Amino acid sequence: MPKFNDFNLDKWKELEDIETNSLWIIDRRDNTGKHNGSYHGNFIPQIPRQMIKRFTKQDDIVLDAFMGSGTTAYECEILKRNFIGIDIKKEMVDFVKTKLKVSKVNESQNNYAYCIQGDSVDKNIFIQIKKYLTKYNKEKVQHVILHPPYFDILKFSKEEKDLSNSKTLESFISDFGKVVKNCVDLLEKDKYVSIVIGDKYSNSEWIPLGFYCMEEAKKQGLQLKSIIVKNMEGNRAKQNQKSIWRYRALNSDYYIFKHEYILLLKKI
Repeated sequence: MPKFNDFNLDKWKELEDIETNSLWIIDRRDNTGKHNGSYHGNFIPQIPRQMIKRFTKQDDIVLDAFMGSGTTAYECEILKRNFIGIDIKKEMVDFVKTKLKVSKVNESQNNYAYCIQGDSVDKNIFIQIKKYLTKYNKEKVQHVILHPPYFDILKFSKEEKDLSNSKTLESFISDFGKVVKNCVDLLEKDKYVSIVIGDKYSNSEWIPLGFYCMEEAKKQGLQLKSIIVKNMEGNRAKQNQKSIWRYRALNSDYYIFKHEYILLLKKI
C-alpha cells in the first residue's frame, strides 16, 4: 500500500476510476450532491476527487487556500477527509459553512471542516489555522489544493488583496508564491500540492500563466511530479459561440483555449 493513499494494490485492477495518465478528457462537470456550477470560476469536482483519492488517506486533512464555493470541501465530506478552507469573500465562507451544515465541526460524520475568511497571502491566517489544529492534536495538513484566479481574467471581488485584482502579472505571481509558501509551511513532509491553473491572452499575446505559477511554486521547496493537461468544456464565455470563436481564430493567428493544467508537486 502506498504511504499517501488507501489503495489496496493487491486489487489494483479494480481502481478503474483513478486516473494515471497526464491527459484528462472529462466531458461534463459532476453536478450531483452539493455540487453545482452556479459560481463562475469554480472547478469541476472530478479534479479534487482524483487528487484526494490518489494522494490522501481517510481522515487526512486537506487545505484549500482558494475555497470559493466549496468544491473541495464537498469532496472531502464525501470521501471522509477533514477540510480547511480559506476565502477572501465572507459571503462565500458563510455559504460553504451553510452547505456543510457546520461552523467548525461536523460531529455527525466524525470529520471536521474549518472555513475561515481572510487573505491567503497573510501569514496570520495560517497562525489561526495552526491554533485550530491543536484542538485535534495535529500540526500539519496532508494535502493542499489550490485553484487560484487566473490573474485578471475574472474579477472575483472588489477586495484590493484579491489576487484577481492584482495590478500586474508580476505582483500576481509574487503573491501567489506567498500563498504557496504559507501552505507549504503547514504541509507535512513528503506530501503533495495540487495546483489547478490555466493560461490567458493579453494584448494579442499568449501568457503562460500556468508555467509562471509552476516555477513560482518550485521556489517554495516543492518538487514537480506531474503536469496534467485537462480539457476545458462548458466555458460560459464561449457557450453557444463556438462558431464565432472558430471564425475569429481562422481570421487570426491564435488557437482557442481548450485546456488547463493540474500541477502536482511534492514537499521534499
